[in-house]
Parts: sequence; C-alpha cells; structure tokens
Amino acid sequence: MTHEGGLRLHLQRVLHAPRPAVFRALTEPRELAKWWGPDGFTIPRVESDLRPGGGYRIAMQPPEGVLFHLVGEFLEVDPPERLSYTFRWEDPDPEDQETVVTLSLRDVGGTSVELVFDQGDFATERRRALHEEGWTQGLDKLEELLSSATSA
Repeated sequence: MTHEGGLRLHLQRVLHAPRPAVFRALTEPRELAKWWGPDGFTIPRVESDLRPGGGYRIAMQPPEGVLFHLVGEFLEVDPPERLSYTFRWEDPDPEDQETVVTLSLRDVGGTSVELVFDQGDFATERRRALHEEGWTQGLDKLEELLSSATSA
C-alpha cells in the first residue's frame, strides 16, 4: 500500500561536536556500530563502500531474536555536509518498501551541528512509526557518544 503524498520521517537534532566528527560517526563502520539501531540492539558487522553507487550492509542483532540485515546503496556522499542512501531490509516485512535516507549537517555556532534527517516514502504509518522510534533511540545514542568524545 503506497500513500499519495508520501509518508515521510523528519527528525532534527543539535549535536555538540564538529561536523567532520559527526560525519565520521555517520559513515565509519566502527563508529556506526557504536550507536546504530534501537536500544538493546548490537551491530556485529558493518560493511561499507562509501562512494556514490557503493553499497553497504549492516548486521543487526536484537536483544532477543535472530540476526537480520539492512542493505542499500549510497546515492550522495558529500563530506562533511550530506549523506544520502537507499534503505531496505534483506528480508522485508510485507509492509516494507525501499526508502531513501538523507542526512544533512549544518554548523550552528561553535562546535555544534544541526543534523537534519529525512526518510521516506514509507508504505504504511505503522512502519514509519517503527522507524521513528528506532532512529530516535539511535540518535540519542549518537548524541551521547559524541558528547562523551568531546568531553574526554
């Protein structure tokens, strides 16, 4: 089921770290594995060919349950300002469809960065809400990771 007008997810967050550090956390496999996913999930493996047309594959392990994978292709890689990629589950739920994630970074004084996150279009409101919860928890972990790195 596809909605006319598109079901989209839009999040904004101010992160207290320099833009290059934020971009690294969004793109380097070792850094990404530290914050990616909802609370309780671990990321045992991240494969990434960070260039337009390059692919990625992220292994996600829920606290209880079977390991699953997220895959996609990088559409735009413009460090340290913008990153865009396709997002799909290897074994999708019947309500899933491939979406596009776009992350934009803008300096907002000193060493703070505004992260603007967009993802869509989703097939159902239920799947959009599920992604909103997961991304919100992941971005909370990213914010904590960057704060501890800058205060260390």
